[in-house]
Amino acid sequence: MKLIVLLFVGVILYFIARGYKTEDYNNIKLDSKQKFEGDIQDHEAGLLVALMAKVAKADGSVCELEAEVLKHTFTDISSHFINNDEVRDQLKAIYSKEKESFDNTLELATKYYKLTKRDYSKRLKVMEYLLNLAFIDGDFSSTELMITEDISNSLEIKRADFENMVNQFEVFYKNRAQDKATTLEDAYAILEASEDDDFSSIKKKYRTLVRKYHPDIVTGQGADQSTIDQANTKLQDINEAYEIIKKHLGK
Repeated sequence: MKLIVLLFVGVILYFIARGYKTEDYNNIKLDSKQKFEGDIQDHEAGLLVALMAKVAKADGSVCELEAEVLKHTFTDISSHFINNDEVRDQLKAIYSKEKESFDNTLELATKYYKLTKRDYSKRLKVMEYLLNLAFIDGDFSSTELMITEDISNSLEIKRADFENMVNQFEVFYKNRAQDKATTLEDAYAILEASEDDDFSSIKKKYRTLVRKYHPDIVTGQGADQSTIDQANTKLQDINEAYEIIKKHLGK
């Protein structure tokens, strides 16, 4: 049980974004920024964003925390390029396009496999990240299972490894559901908000807290691993509180 906790304290929100750094993308230099030239759709970063789009839309909607994860991922990738605004816009365009259909999911995953076929550990991290997106709203639908399973097969992830990752996410969320439910009063306190606040104000506070506890920011402040893990857990509580308030207000 202790091992499970250690594995998942930081995994649910942004863990893979922290573990799967942008320096792992093909052709990105760490010692200097470069100008991206070529078709980013064939670049590892573009393919990853395309796969993210398939998973994020698998259940028919993208929750706000998913949107925040995606936004920070686009920014993190593009920050390594001189023409970062251009690259970020291209990644956003890929996401917008690829979320409209699942028809080419296997093709995209196969292309990604060919770029990373010598690095199984990287593909495992990518699969964890995609499963993180699927589970981030607390629900793992049959469609999300089908899409992630298809991607996993195309990435040649071992069946046992895929099932183990899914089971760990399911256990984590089952245990959270069995914990004492967060009350509406607790939810407002977590968001540092008041029941007198209008929804626009609450939404602004939610986004401010998400940015505050984003692992890239916490890591950049020189925090140790324990602090980073606590921030990730806090981020999950923030999202849960926000969803409770949204439901209460009928949003």
